[in-house]
Amino acid sequence: MNGVIVVNKPEDFTSFDVVAVMRKICNERKIGHCGTLDPNATGVLPVLLGRAAKAQDILPNHDKTYIAEFVLGKVTDTLDVWGEVQREEKTSIKKEKLLSVLPDFTGEIEQIPPMFSAVQINGQRLYDLARKGIEVERKPRKITVYSLELLDFDEETQRGKLKVACSKGTYIRTLIDDIAKRFCMGGCMTSLVRSEACGFSIDKAYTLDELRALSEKCEIEKALLSIESLFVRYEEIFLSDAQSKRFANGGALDVNRIRKKPETLADGGIYRIKSQNNTFMGLGIYKAETSEIKVYKQFADYSEFN
Repeated sequence: MNGVIVVNKPEDFTSFDVVAVMRKICNERKIGHCGTLDPNATGVLPVLLGRAAKAQDILPNHDKTYIAEFVLGKVTDTLDVWGEVQREEKTSIKKEKLLSVLPDFTGEIEQIPPMFSAVQINGQRLYDLARKGIEVERKPRKITVYSLELLDFDEETQRGKLKVACSKGTYIRTLIDDIAKRFCMGGCMTSLVRSEACGFSIDKAYTLDELRALSEKCEIEKALLSIESLFVRYEEIFLSDAQSKRFANGGALDVNRIRKKPETLADGGIYRIKSQNNTFMGLGIYKAETSEIKVYKQFADYSEFN
């Protein structure tokens, strides 16, 4: 089985747990996933099956969108409700005040990763150190918050909900804590749902129970998206039969002999390579110096081209 299945990850499952379940459901050994989710988070987890697993390190889209709930005045060691409470205080922030600081957390900003995270420092995971009661200095990292919207805020309970569209590496619980610190108080994330990841939205996602039911009816491929769906942001180049065979065997292609291609090609640009009959073969990279398209990554079953 080759392609992508978008899973709606349940709470209390690690991303690795989901992969283990999917391996059994799909009876597929080669399997990976895009974008780890914490066990307490839910939502979009794209699972890569078969030849699609080769795409894990070259995905063009790592952006995510989250719906996060939070409460002001509560501080935990993990910055979320599942951690150990360190302090609680009465707060009375007005919605207008909260809205006024959100623009400061939009665009390219710096963020210090939390101690309870998978970030490595000197070969050690921060969460391993945190569990031993060790805190180390962390350097701020640049992230991008494309949009930040306050969906709801109850001034009486000081609880609210945010929608965050952001780049890879963004910690939503840290973002909430940093916003709260603007008012000299703590903030705590109380739930997290990933509604979009790597170009896939939650309305395309299946629960594990739904996937089990499809598998029992031998209909699991109804949930399968193509490998090509991972790369739709790249433009297409179509090859003749002879050129398809050459590409399948790892050969470079003279762009002057390719009839169906974008009007302009960017040096170092990556393109979807497709056969004459619209079969997705893989990715090619344009080298202006030699006017060639070289193989970047192959995905098709090349026995049909030889």
